[in-house]
Amino acid sequence: MAEQIVGRNPVIELLRSGVREIEHIWLAEGSSHPRIRQIIKLAERNGVRYQRCARNHLDALEPDIPHQGVIAKVSRTRYRELQAILEKVQRQDKPALFVMLDSVQDPRNLGAILRTADATDVDAVFIPKNRAVDVTAAVHKASAGASDYVPIAKVTNVARTLETLKAAGVWVVGAAEDAELTYTDADLTVPLCLVLGSESNGIRRLVKQHCDYLVRLPMLGEIASLNVSVAAGVLLYEVLRQRELI
Repeated sequence: MAEQIVGRNPVIELLRSGVREIEHIWLAEGSSHPRIRQIIKLAERNGVRYQRCARNHLDALEPDIPHQGVIAKVSRTRYRELQAILEKVQRQDKPALFVMLDSVQDPRNLGAILRTADATDVDAVFIPKNRAVDVTAAVHKASAGASDYVPIAKVTNVARTLETLKAAGVWVVGAAEDAELTYTDADLTVPLCLVLGSESNGIRRLVKQHCDYLVRLPMLGEIASLNVSVAAGVLLYEVLRQRELI
């Protein structure tokens, strides 16, 4: 079953990556934006069909997300298998870096996290099959196309997956506002899985119990916590800093 990717940057990255089969691209009539011209050039180079159409046709295809005059019909997101991910990281010469999202619901947050995950060379992002946002058109747009570069795995049981990672030598570190350890004091140079919780409740109690330890980000104002995508960015760049990659 096909799905849609909307927005200029996500479609450009889709054409560049070659990760998924593109069935068709619709472009708004009269649009001469440089990004639209770039999409046409890439589509012609890759042998991808495209056509101009009235903007209201695009509005009907995607009424909820600003499409910026471009919509691509593509094959569905290919989720990775946990075992294949572990086998790949065991062959590489750098410590593993994973992100586990526990019940994140907002597609914009997932998209932003995937964008940061791509920027920080995360090996895979894990999302639960239930009670969490899926990789949708809104997620693709928020990720600016990064969702086609970052390996994503759906897991049935978060706690069990964390135990599998730990058995493979990965340390599991959860972000929690009530943690005693500040994130800069934690050793993030080891093979690592960062666990981030939902926008409203954070990491669930059972999932916390499967973390090796918890860290907090200091909050000096009146608000008790950061947006989950912002917290992910802070933590992932701290990993790069400690690993002397930046």
